[in-house]
Amino acid sequence: MRAWNRAQLLWGYLRGKQRLNALPVEFIVETTAKCNLYCPMCPRETHKQPKEDMTDAIFQRLVQDASHSAEHVMLIGLGEPFLDNKIFERIEYCDRHKISTLLSTNGTLLDEATCDKILRTPLEHITLSFDGSTKESFEYYRKGARFEKVRDNFVRFARMKKERGVKVQVVAQMVRMERNWNEVDDFVRFWSNVPGVDQVRVKADETNLMRPDSGHAASDWKHPCHYLWRGPMYVKHNGDVYPCCQSYMLDGAPVGRIGDAPLTEIWNSEAMQRMRRLHVANRAGEIDVCSKCCTTIPHPILVAGSLIFHGRTVRNLLPLVERLTYLSKLPNRLLRPPKPPAPSEPLVQIESTKR
Repeated sequence: MRAWNRAQLLWGYLRGKQRLNALPVEFIVETTAKCNLYCPMCPRETHKQPKEDMTDAIFQRLVQDASHSAEHVMLIGLGEPFLDNKIFERIEYCDRHKISTLLSTNGTLLDEATCDKILRTPLEHITLSFDGSTKESFEYYRKGARFEKVRDNFVRFARMKKERGVKVQVVAQMVRMERNWNEVDDFVRFWSNVPGVDQVRVKADETNLMRPDSGHAASDWKHPCHYLWRGPMYVKHNGDVYPCCQSYMLDGAPVGRIGDAPLTEIWNSEAMQRMRRLHVANRAGEIDVCSKCCTTIPHPILVAGSLIFHGRTVRNLLPLVERLTYLSKLPNRLLRPPKPPAPSEPLVQIESTKR
């Protein structure tokens, strides 16, 4: 069923269809809008968030509607997942519907008991967000967190995963920004040597808060954006559905709400069809959120590949593709990052390790 769903999405993408007979292969689901840190690069600092969690009714309706098409769900958003008291139940619920789960954490709540609970779940992937190699840079970007405590929490989690032989993929990730750009080598060196860490990733900041003048020029939109054909769609804690996470953060309007209409209707709403139509016509720059977007645009070859293979395979291959592209081993046109407001050295570097 999922393979056929991908095939239909691929056909729709290659043909530039506005209405699709399939559903997204992945979703970003914000199960909580609560967070315990202040991070200057986080959109929640410009988009006030209530201290609320997603209801069971919304979450279960979404999973049920997507159960025959979704390959994985990212349980992340503008909140810290482990502030959601039902996060472990949600992971199990997705697993019962044969949907794998991924999440990202700031690490402040990863005590030994929480690590133990995580490692007993069918969670497939966890990103350990650690934005800096020094106390100064880390605590500037993660206000409210202590460098040593979070580092030790992450090391303990990776070690426990290694000792128990759990298969969850552990990725240590740093977002490269103005105050930590020169710490990449130290970051990669340290986390590559932590047992249990499967991958070390350094990526560009894809929000506009730290570089408000960034975005894609009209000439960048030579190919339709993959989000509109394969996902992930972004579902806020209140059930509002957006074409992608960037569309919410750039003040776009929701295209529907879980519970008010079937997922198939939301995915093919007039707003979604209009966006697809403009992207196919190379007029994406006329869409306000797309003109301000800081997300890299992949070449149709990569989009097609992401629909031929299962989402798990795509996730494992993506860092390699990024690394080869940004090291000029593959043509730069395969991944088209937004133009920065001022000249700078490349913003993305990927390192991988298997442990």
